[in-house]
Amino acid sequence: MSATTPTALSITTQGAIRTITLSRPDVRNAFNDEVIAELKNAFTEAALAADVRCVVLAAEGPAFCAGADLNWMRRMADYTRDENLADAGQLAAMLRAIYECPKPTIARVQGDVFAGGVGLVAACDMAVSVDSATYCLSEVKLGLIPATISPYVIRAMGARASHRYFLTAERFSAAEAHRMGLVHEVVAADALDVKVAELTSALVSASPNAVRACKRLVQDVAEREIDDALVAHTVAGIADIRSSAEGKEGVQSFLQKRKPSWLL
Repeated sequence: MSATTPTALSITTQGAIRTITLSRPDVRNAFNDEVIAELKNAFTEAALAADVRCVVLAAEGPAFCAGADLNWMRRMADYTRDENLADAGQLAAMLRAIYECPKPTIARVQGDVFAGGVGLVAACDMAVSVDSATYCLSEVKLGLIPATISPYVIRAMGARASHRYFLTAERFSAAEAHRMGLVHEVVAADALDVKVAELTSALVSASPNAVRACKRLVQDVAEREIDDALVAHTVAGIADIRSSAEGKEGVQSFLQKRKPSWLL
């Protein structure tokens, strides 16, 4: 465990299973710089913990993750491009820590998933969702793009589906998320923990070295490696769009609860 106690997360270990829980239900588990740092640290520590064989990413309350926290967005609205680069770089590092964790990871999705929250689900090796969950990649409605999460989301749901849902910002169901491959199982709420337990049981009963090697094998073989160049490209992409006139207008109109200029 970390030297500092997380304030945005609840972390428990039962047997060989570490559960990292987003614990900000009052803001629909939206993340800010503090949450991002705590998630990165939590997954880094889980990766190094000899007694941990798999990691479950869970959340409290009606939503799994609503994306960016409003107060964080208000701060970002006036960021310079360099400040946006640094900020997006932290998000990218957190997602990479989840994706590259040598222990298998499972997203336990108990509620709605929006924007950056979809990146959290996609960065995990497996995802189990309740059938009532709604998903949305809403960035273009704010004049932004899902750049930093895109390497993981496109891998999970495919380029063809990403063309549609990145561009339209439509909401889609858990059943559609399953059809695309973003989630592996869709279950009723009362069956969520049973299904997650089935997966964790399978993971901890297998050879730890083989599981670790298999995870690396998939990442090595599948499409383009998420390397420093790709991460830098996505970080620059979100920094550029946040710093643009339309990006600033989109975020400000959202925060001010008014229509953006392109709808007037």
